[in-house]
Amino acid sequence: MRRWPRAAAAVAAGALPALAFPAPGLWWFAWVALVPWLLLIRTAVSGRRAALDGWLGGAGFMLAAHHWLMPSLHVFILVLAALLGTLWAPWGWLVRSVFTGAASPARALGALVVVPAGWLMVELVRSWQGLGGPWGLLGASQWEVTPALRLASVGGVWLVSLLVVAANTAVALVLAVERARAVGAVALLAGAVAVGAVAFWVRPPQPDGRFRVAVVQPGVVEGAGSPVRRFAREEQLTRELAGRHPDLVVWGESSVGADLATRPDLSARLAALSGEVGAPVLVNVDARSASTRGGARSASTERGARSASAEGSTRPRPGIYKSSVLVGPDGPTGDRYDKMRLVPFGEYVPARSLLGWATSVGKAAGEDRMRGTRPVVMTLPGARGTRIGPLVCFETAFPDMSRQLAARGARVLVAQSSTSTFQHSWAPAQHASLGALRAAETGRPMVHATLTGISAAYGPDGARVGRWLGTDRSAAAVYDLPMASGTTLYTRLGDWPVYGSVAALAVWAGAGAARRLVARRRGPRRTSFRTGRPARSARPAR
Repeated sequence: MRRWPRAAAAVAAGALPALAFPAPGLWWFAWVALVPWLLLIRTAVSGRRAALDGWLGGAGFMLAAHHWLMPSLHVFILVLAALLGTLWAPWGWLVRSVFTGAASPARALGALVVVPAGWLMVELVRSWQGLGGPWGLLGASQWEVTPALRLASVGGVWLVSLLVVAANTAVALVLAVERARAVGAVALLAGAVAVGAVAFWVRPPQPDGRFRVAVVQPGVVEGAGSPVRRFAREEQLTRELAGRHPDLVVWGESSVGADLATRPDLSARLAALSGEVGAPVLVNVDARSASTRGGARSASTERGARSASAEGSTRPRPGIYKSSVLVGPDGPTGDRYDKMRLVPFGEYVPARSLLGWATSVGKAAGEDRMRGTRPVVMTLPGARGTRIGPLVCFETAFPDMSRQLAARGARVLVAQSSTSTFQHSWAPAQHASLGALRAAETGRPMVHATLTGISAAYGPDGARVGRWLGTDRSAAAVYDLPMASGTTLYTRLGDWPVYGSVAALAVWAGAGAARRLVARRRGPRRTSFRTGRPARSARPAR
């Protein structure tokens, strides 16, 4: 292919996996979506060209997976996609290097291990919050597939990503490398058997009671005075829950637009709501703190505050925080969690002195939000004393955060979110789907409460509970969540697929160095993965 048509093909091939995520939701497509990209890289005439194909494909994937950011970032999204796409350049070089070796069973098996491991390293690096976070991890596309959720309970979303990329690699071998077709076919069969065995062997979490959680979704409220009108609508919907006996009422992200320490009238209204419904209310305050200790407390709750919640309430400096605040019949209980991982450009601008110009071409944050310092597990007041682990919006994309909350004793995961800026895009559905992965990974039920949809709930096995509250709804819903005891293997073992991938790449690099030493004595390899034909002899003339 000529240069520009090939570049366009690389961008298009890299964008294909985005179709496996909501809203299209073609989850099955993820198992073959990388094949065109792999086959294109395989034909690269050099390692440099393969790296370029990887870079362009990565940029295409980033654009497709984050296209809904375009109204906010405008042309700057092209810059971000180009920068993040460079993470796939080494992967492109890696793919070509394993596909141009001798077409032996051992090399084919090596490709089935090294290519997925390389992909996982890309996902790991781009999962860093400063690079945008783990939005669109390939394994997350399988959130509706029960066997995949079982795998997630063993090795997290990382293990699911590994197997999806391995399946794509096996299909590419079957289609393109004649001498490796048997290995590819056997690998596909073995992978299917392994997934089935794990799904059968890993049993769902053991039932341990029920927990009724109510979600209040006020819907879109625009115009002047929207925070006040939104609060009034949330009050109205919460009062409708009286008599339905929820154990907890959850409002969405930024549901309260004023610091409760400076608005005792709002604290009183929330306390009255808690008394009417008979359950504590978890709200989310998006406001400038009145003090470094923030959060309104009555004298009684101040005296009774637990040491764990006191740790979570410490703020290193004043500013605008997004905080989950628990309110009971007597007012704020003293439990508060400040959001730790912020959305790049949406809630802060990385290296503002260099990239502050992004605020002039899009809707980037004019002022950086402040970060919390530690996760917090809250204990609900009353006889039940259920412990909940709050997360705020973007944080549901991070597997380590929910796993840490489960390890600290949280029985229920609660996410408060708002995607109203992207109301009519793929973002709300994809965000809501992340709760299934986090629930399956930790063996803890999870509720995803939003201001404008999509709100959802999941059981401890990741299965959906009840119906989603769509972006067209303004309503309150009660979800009867099954509780579970015990912990998952992923909670206990952590990110072992990541460590295994690092080890596999290290072994491959060492074996490559050894092969190069041997090649100097034996001459070039006979058969190429890329052409499938015998290579020319390069014996020196006598």
